Amino acid sequence: MLNLTMETITKPWGQEIIYTTPDLKYTFKQIQINDGARLSLQSHTEKVETFVLIEGQADLVTGPDVEHLETVHMELKRGYNIPIGLVHRMIGVKNAIILEASTPETGTTYRYQDDYQRPDETENLRQQTNRGWNPNQ
Repeated sequence: MLNLTMETITKPWGQEIIYTTPDLKYTFKQIQINDGARLSLQSHTEKVETFVLIEGQADLVTGPDVEHLETVHMELKRGYNIPIGLVHRMIGVKNAIILEASTPETGTTYRYQDDYQRPDETENLRQQTNRGWNPNQ
C-alpha cells in the first residue's frame, strides 16, 4: 500500500517539509531558507546528509571544527555531501530551496552557533512541536 506523507516543520530560518516517515532507513526533505537567514552551525553524531540546491541562491559553510570553516556558494543541481561530524551550516542568499537526503534523524545535533538560541537537538526534542522551537517567542 502506498503511504503518502508530508510534515511541515516551521523553523526560525524558514521551513522543512519532510516527505518520509520516521520508520524508513532514510529521510527526504525540502528546506526553504529565508533570505539572509542562517541555519545553526552544527554537526551530527549519527546523521549523514546530501544537499542539492534546486532553486535560488545559498551558501554552505563547512569545516572540521568551528575554527577552520570555509564558505562555498552552492551551485544549482549539484550534490554536497556532509559526513558524520563535519561542522556545517547553510545560509539563504536569495529564495533558497534545497533538497536533503539523509540517514534517519537520530543521535544528537550539536549546535555550536545558533542565531535563535536553540539547544542541541536530541531524540526527545525531535518529538516536540517544531522540535522545541516556539515561533511565538
